[in-house]
Amino acid sequence: MIQAAFPKLLRSQIAFDIAGTIRDGFDKHYRLFRQTSQQAKQHFERGTWREAQQAARARIDFYDKRVQECVQLLEDEYEPSELTDEVWRELKLHYIGMLSDHKQPELAETFFNSVCCNILHRSYFHNEFIFVRPVVSTEYIETEEPRPTYRVYYPGTDGLRFTLKRIITNFQLDTKFANLTRDVEQVEQRLKHLFGASRIEPNHQIQVLSSLFFRNKGAYIVGKGINGNKEFPFVVPILHNKHGELILDTVLFDHEQIAVLFSFTRAYFLVDMEVPSAYVQFLRSLLPRKPRSEIYTILGLQKQGKALFYRDYLQHLKHSSDLFEIAPGIRGLVMLVFALPSFPYVFKVIKDFYPAPKETTRALIKEKYLLVKHHDRVGRMADTLEYSNVAFPRHRFTEELLAELKHFAPSLVEQDGDKVVIKHLYIERRMVPLNMWLTSAESDDLQIEHGILEYGNAIKELVAANIFPGDMLYKNFGVTRHQRVVFYDYDEIEYITDCNFRAIPQARTEEEEMASEPWYPVGRHDVFPEQFDTFLLGNAKIRKYFMKHHGDLLTPTWWQARKQRIMDGHVEDVFPYPQHIRFCNQHSTPPAVIQPPFMEILENE
Repeated sequence: MIQAAFPKLLRSQIAFDIAGTIRDGFDKHYRLFRQTSQQAKQHFERGTWREAQQAARARIDFYDKRVQECVQLLEDEYEPSELTDEVWRELKLHYIGMLSDHKQPELAETFFNSVCCNILHRSYFHNEFIFVRPVVSTEYIETEEPRPTYRVYYPGTDGLRFTLKRIITNFQLDTKFANLTRDVEQVEQRLKHLFGASRIEPNHQIQVLSSLFFRNKGAYIVGKGINGNKEFPFVVPILHNKHGELILDTVLFDHEQIAVLFSFTRAYFLVDMEVPSAYVQFLRSLLPRKPRSEIYTILGLQKQGKALFYRDYLQHLKHSSDLFEIAPGIRGLVMLVFALPSFPYVFKVIKDFYPAPKETTRALIKEKYLLVKHHDRVGRMADTLEYSNVAFPRHRFTEELLAELKHFAPSLVEQDGDKVVIKHLYIERRMVPLNMWLTSAESDDLQIEHGILEYGNAIKELVAANIFPGDMLYKNFGVTRHQRVVFYDYDEIEYITDCNFRAIPQARTEEEEMASEPWYPVGRHDVFPEQFDTFLLGNAKIRKYFMKHHGDLLTPTWWQARKQRIMDGHVEDVFPYPQHIRFCNQHSTPPAVIQPPFMEILENE
């Protein structure tokens, strides 16, 4: 039996002071984070959509700004010679003590790691100095505010309709409902269908999270019904109608629809949470297959999601033995993509050089990925996790992969003993490339139609969010497990408002008509939609279904009209659920083919 040494007394005043500085830095960050989330309610009530989008984008940068403030403060205050290994060890122990009654201890631990990793060399990145593993438990943390994490309602006492009205009015929205009685009756009918004809058990109740979930032009009530040993998740979206009044738009209770609402392809929610771990625990009861890392991320706590993801990745690495290899599919000109077959993500490294016709730089590519991180992804662009100095076990790399990394990205690859260190990379959810998906569906017309329908819908919803994909080849789009098409290659992405959509000029002479190069001037941001036909529609079946559903994408007038709407200040409605389940469409028949558009263009007078 190995006997541990009796711990020494903590003697370093410097360590104690630094711990307090880091904790204060985190508390400032979370206070500002909550303020933005609280202001989302006011933006929703007033219908100030542009301001809401700007606030959501700005919030993404809060964390890095507070970390850099803290790092700068410590570097200005202390000499490197003062920060000995013993100080760093004591610093972590003091910090743990400061989190004993904290409401967000897991977030504060991650903030500590971010500050320390900005100062320490990576050789210190182990549990003695930073939180490789979490220390402070997040179980049973009680809120101090009068508002609990979730409220419990008992419809057996007052009836389901009265209970639903009480649930909605408890959110105290300062905007009039168009017809709350009508909407509550419609929600009641859907929930009765959900609960079915089961016998009412003594524990029959409805639990609803106390904060609304705000994103884009919607607010979402998130809850679940409980009856006996059964739980029934549901989400009720609240929207504005064209008169600025509130409506309950539908009820989501299908697991897949709820999963798509909380997808990695959407912008982060704004939710006011005193105890975020309690919200994550509640949401995991609705979405048990979704990892905690993704739930933290979709709540806007993307740094916590990133930290948990990396811990999950290390656990997977420890309990697997397959090799990292070059990802299947057509190899890109800008990114080298590799994967671990047993792990549902891909790793993307920016190459050091790019063959013609690519004209770009690493800085510009990183700028494009940052644009996507800050933008509304409308369910059609994959979120990415950005990491620096990631160490991989050398023996898990195929020789082909290592050779390609050293050839295409030598400035980013370093061998350190038995480790391969990649200085910068992106990690992204693995999807089936659309070109491969369409090839495998060659004999299935219904699948091909669905793939092309989804492809066009993805482009149209991106356009509604002011995004032009740039390179629209099928290889740059992927198919998710929910059979949705998502864009994931961002190096040529542009704002729609920066593009000039033109018709190809009529040739004036036979020489102009036969010229191998355009005889007319072409600007850097000029786009000719008629040319999409050439590189997208070579397959007869694909052409048939593309022209059936999305022939308008080949006309410059369609693009010009959408650009003008954006420039006129319209914020389009892009719904994260199918149109046919909305109350306003409840008498319509669901489509035979899985058919978003989840988008509907509405006037905003």
